[in-house]
Amino acid sequence: MSQRQTLSYLATRLENAGLRPQTRFGQNFLIDLNLVGLIAKTAQLTQRDVVLEVGTGLGSLTKLLAASAAHVVTIEIDSQVAQLAREEFQDLPNITLLEMDALKSKSQFDPLVLQTLRDKLALVPGGKLKLVANLPYNVATPIISNLLSVDPWPTRIVATIQKELAQRIVAPPRSKDYSALSIWIQAQAKAEIVRIMPPNVFWPRPKVDSAIIDIRPQKVLRDRIGDVDFFHDFVRTLFLHRRKFLRSALVSSLKDHCDKPAVDALIADLKLPADCRAEQLTVEEMIELVAAARGVIRGEAAS
Repeated sequence: MSQRQTLSYLATRLENAGLRPQTRFGQNFLIDLNLVGLIAKTAQLTQRDVVLEVGTGLGSLTKLLAASAAHVVTIEIDSQVAQLAREEFQDLPNITLLEMDALKSKSQFDPLVLQTLRDKLALVPGGKLKLVANLPYNVATPIISNLLSVDPWPTRIVATIQKELAQRIVAPPRSKDYSALSIWIQAQAKAEIVRIMPPNVFWPRPKVDSAIIDIRPQKVLRDRIGDVDFFHDFVRTLFLHRRKFLRSALVSSLKDHCDKPAVDALIADLKLPADCRAEQLTVEEMIELVAAARGVIRGEAAS
């Protein structure tokens, strides 16, 4: 089916149901089926995989995922669109459709989503979780970020997101796009941009370019950061004032636990330049810095 035919089919299906794409739900349907196929192919699904899809739409990607995965848990916030999707794959028993918001808050998944994933994984020997989705722009960041801090932990994330967000995820130190999010993801995973996509492959057309991102979490990387929650929160704190010198940021963050000479000693022990900033640190340097800061805080708590 061509892009034009896909657009015609989607528009007709929605019109016949008295529906239109909802901006508030971030509904931009991917109408290039070659790109839909590329998303599924990049995920390298097997019968050991349980897939989380956020943003079911009318289910074109959902059905493709279900053809290769053990099970697909797909989430659609728009109950009317969800009903249309249900009609598309009503004969596929390995799809569970949840009509809800995947997020309880910007910093937390809805517990029902996580429990449903755990239940499905328990039925698959050696089961692995993968997020594969055409993510709504308005929830892409919290979906990806939060998924890297929960149980079950994903083994792969393949998603369409804003090009700008994709560039932040893969950004190197000292670049304008390098951020707390860059460090959070790169500290746990290998990430790369698979394809940049123009607005015309979506309907309605977004105002920005998009990208397919491929994130491959690795336990050997994650184990380096120790306390995941502490690492996440401390890095975010350092980047709240990303242009401040690192010494000033640390003095502020550790003021209840040590004095300025102790901060100077910490920086010297790590062999960091006295005038560097958080945005100039590599992921490895940030991991070492956060571990040292955690030691200071816990040492204070224990004394």
